[in-house]
Amino acid sequence: MNMNLYGHAEQWLMIDCGLTFNSPLNPEDDYQASHAEKHEIVCADPAFISRQKERLKGIVITHAHEDHIGALPYLWHRFKCPVYTTKYTAETLRRKLARNGNKPNIPIVEVESGQTIAIGDFKVEWLPITHSLPEAHGLTIHTDAGSVFHTADWKIDLAPVTDKPFREHPFKLMRKQNILAMVCDSTNALREGHSVSEQQCYHGLSKLIGEAKKRVVVGCFSSNIARLITLARIANETGRYFALLGRSLQNTVAAAKSTGHWPEDLNIIDSHHAGYLMADEVLAVATGSQGEPRAALTRLAQDNYRDLSLDEGDLVIFSSIVIPGNEKSIDKLCDAFKARKITTVLSESSRLPIHASGHPCQDELRKMYEWVRPQIAVPTHGEIPHMIANAEIARQSHVPKSLTGLNGDIFILAPQQKMRKNAVRTGRIIIQQ
Repeated sequence: MNMNLYGHAEQWLMIDCGLTFNSPLNPEDDYQASHAEKHEIVCADPAFISRQKERLKGIVITHAHEDHIGALPYLWHRFKCPVYTTKYTAETLRRKLARNGNKPNIPIVEVESGQTIAIGDFKVEWLPITHSLPEAHGLTIHTDAGSVFHTADWKIDLAPVTDKPFREHPFKLMRKQNILAMVCDSTNALREGHSVSEQQCYHGLSKLIGEAKKRVVVGCFSSNIARLITLARIANETGRYFALLGRSLQNTVAAAKSTGHWPEDLNIIDSHHAGYLMADEVLAVATGSQGEPRAALTRLAQDNYRDLSLDEGDLVIFSSIVIPGNEKSIDKLCDAFKARKITTVLSESSRLPIHASGHPCQDELRKMYEWVRPQIAVPTHGEIPHMIANAEIARQSHVPKSLTGLNGDIFILAPQQKMRKNAVRTGRIIIQQ
């Protein structure tokens, strides 16, 4: 989950306001304690900034993934400031507000790609990047003390399915802007080479689904609109009907349709029709790829999903990664399918590329650091080993200094660079639906 704060001239700017699912309140339990109590929806504790909300000048949402936008409908009443984002993300937020029956009068300011907006004493420039959904953006935050490039989630994808291919030119221009710091995604910093393109994922899924003899159900992250478009195209090409199992998937596609990001030639059937079709005519996408107990995949494994039942010989594909901490839940889910002789394929063990990460690997990080050449690297969005690897790549790319810290640390970028460890009390809270 993401909640980033930038401070300048006694003002604050928040970047993203996300949540996570099926997680413990203690972050250390994500990886070390499989028996830890998990909660359906968890987000960062906003107490630090909500106590001084009069100094919070705005919230910027970089893209529409749940870990960047999902907590906003539940937490906005603690901030009560304008929200800035692009058209697709704004539409996704409005649908979340309506779906949750929680309709605060959030002032949403829609921003165009490439635009620069003054938010208090901050000037924020939206830079288009490639990710796994429409209108993802990095941000250049300009202040009198210097400029910071906040990458958000990104990768270099020349065949991204949604939006235009990655363009390096805007980032090469940044080298001339004397960027003070680059706050950079570290998720895949331990992986060598270059991330898999969404187009490669299409070829892998197409072959796997084309070889299937019976029903196919694919589990993926519900906000991954690029993957949904890929699967809808494969359904067309393989003579299958395409269905969405889960409300969040249906809302994602509805937002894409209303903002012009869903191809008009890709049809979707009502999910309740899927159970009446011949087995080899069905390609469905289901929520719950991380083993969430109330999601569609778990209910399919238990054979209690209202619209569709699976039989022996059907295929379930996990077009997603196993998020650390969810191994037990996913193993349990796969075991339930296997007990009914339903085949499962996980991306980690697939002979074909069936999942494309939305984050940069080492070669992509090197290129970005060499293009931007900031004075300071601030690795973020990963565990300690990922951030250390990111900092080392920055050093190899001739970035003079890096600051690597944890939640609650304050990074002072100007006039002198230093860190205040454990300066802010942080934690997690439970969101009640």
